[in-house]
Amino acid sequence: MGLKDVIVDIFQLDKDWTTRIVMGMLVLGVIWGLLGVIDSLMVRLVEASWGLSAVLPLTPQEYFAGITLHAERDLFGFAQQVIYAIFIYFTIKLLNIEPRAKWMLNLGFIAVNISMMFMEGPILIIPAAGFDNYFSATIWYYLSPLGIPGYSQYVVSPLFFWGWILLDAFTYIGGFWIVYHYYLASKNMKEKLPVPLVYFLMVTLMFMIGYSGVTAADVWDVLAFYHIVGLDPIANQIAFWIFGHAIVYMAWVPAVGALYLLIPMLANKPLYSDRMGRISALLYLIFSNNVPIHHLYMVNLPIALKLLQEVLTYSVVIPSMMTFFNLWATAKGADVKWNIITAWTVTSFAGAIAAGVTGISNATISFDAIVHNTDWVVGHFHAMILFSIVPAAWAVLYIMITMMSGRIWFSKGMAWLHYIGYMIGTTFLIVGFELIGFYGVVRRAEIYPRVPGLIDAEVIATVGAIIADLATLVWFLNLVLTLVKGRLVRLEGLSLPQVAGAVAMSLEWPSSISFTSPVLKFIKTHNTSKKGLASTIVLAIVGAILIVVSAVPLAFAGDAYTPQTWIWITILTIGIIFSAIGSLKGMKSI
Repeated sequence: MGLKDVIVDIFQLDKDWTTRIVMGMLVLGVIWGLLGVIDSLMVRLVEASWGLSAVLPLTPQEYFAGITLHAERDLFGFAQQVIYAIFIYFTIKLLNIEPRAKWMLNLGFIAVNISMMFMEGPILIIPAAGFDNYFSATIWYYLSPLGIPGYSQYVVSPLFFWGWILLDAFTYIGGFWIVYHYYLASKNMKEKLPVPLVYFLMVTLMFMIGYSGVTAADVWDVLAFYHIVGLDPIANQIAFWIFGHAIVYMAWVPAVGALYLLIPMLANKPLYSDRMGRISALLYLIFSNNVPIHHLYMVNLPIALKLLQEVLTYSVVIPSMMTFFNLWATAKGADVKWNIITAWTVTSFAGAIAAGVTGISNATISFDAIVHNTDWVVGHFHAMILFSIVPAAWAVLYIMITMMSGRIWFSKGMAWLHYIGYMIGTTFLIVGFELIGFYGVVRRAEIYPRVPGLIDAEVIATVGAIIADLATLVWFLNLVLTLVKGRLVRLEGLSLPQVAGAVAMSLEWPSSISFTSPVLKFIKTHNTSKKGLASTIVLAIVGAILIVVSAVPLAFAGDAYTPQTWIWITILTIGIIFSAIGSLKGMKSI
């Protein structure tokens, strides 16, 4: 196989034009994502190095640029581009319509990837005091008018702001293309859209509504940069942050749509409540965009306005509760096979609940006054991204890649190695971030007090990032090998559930590899006969033993600031879970 064949396989250049564009968006999106991961790893290494040895291996400009580039590459170049690619592909396939306006998709594809290049720097050096070609702090703080000459002593290239304009253009070009094709399909539809497609359409509208404020702020910035108009910093900042909360839901609600697609399919059951799914989509669209200042609680704004934003932020809990009850009721009682798609789907479902709880605390003004702008907040949104958004995307991509390429994934073992390594690394990363936040360290703090607990938290986060990044590289290698060497399958005439079933069967948990302990094997192989204990009772007994054993490391700990304390609480927690589930299940209470 020559280089030409490899390029054809990776970019699917022998397929129809929509598949080629979608695959181009996926490939470049993954590349931007990997570059963003490298940026984040640089940041973690700097902070860990400072804690361990009081050495900063990078300059402050490089450190802050790493944060900036990580944000723009992973959230826009990767996440938004991949979300649009998924929407475009499933809009065509599930609506079964002939795609039009090829030029729009090509234009949007070019715009988003050039926008990433423009935002990066160093591209254009201008003669201005305080010019920084790293664009190091401009993007994610968005402290208007930071970066604009005449208003700030910290100045960046105008291409940074033009990059934002191109990102806005991609959002609307791609969004109009998707909405237009829903309109074309609606003219011939006799029934309502399936709920997953309702979510895909709703999120597309969410993007376009949410980008309205940032587009206005970006145009204002460009005009102010060239001194065509003046600039009101507070008004400009509020306009930008209409996008600030909406972007959280632009990134997360596609995962909700994916769950509406995946869970009924995996459970082989219809959605519990079609009406509840549609109403929750409407509520998400309303409440995700009307809280433009809930990230600005510490800005000098009227208290009544802040309280209103607090109430409206809590309102988002309503469609979330409706959604998770609906999906749980759908899956209840189903015989679901354990495979890589199921694993990522369950992770996304549970991760959204766990991460969402920390979001509710952020929305509370009194609590936010304590954790505002600390790494606790960073832990919250990284938990939502890494425990819910990304897992849902991988569940969909495992199916989508096979649909597009006609190839089964190259390695089952690599798929599971990716899952296990990613979950371990991500857990360490999130725990580390939130511990750092509890110490009161603000986000983007390159240096911090070198106290033992805080250093431990920084190292935990860094080790977690390294493990998760290495696991993700395994997935990337598996992806390339799949596109080039994966086993060809005939998918003509197969429905989406049939394709998903074929992918799921090929990626089931490897039967030849067992990580279960002898005790759990014993529980699994013993049935509930009269001559022996039920497996659930055995589980309860094992839990009771663990509870007793947990006291041993606690006894030798000496105080609460030793590793033995964490061993104690871990063993105790596992013991309680085993004994609770085992005893209640064994007594037919649950």
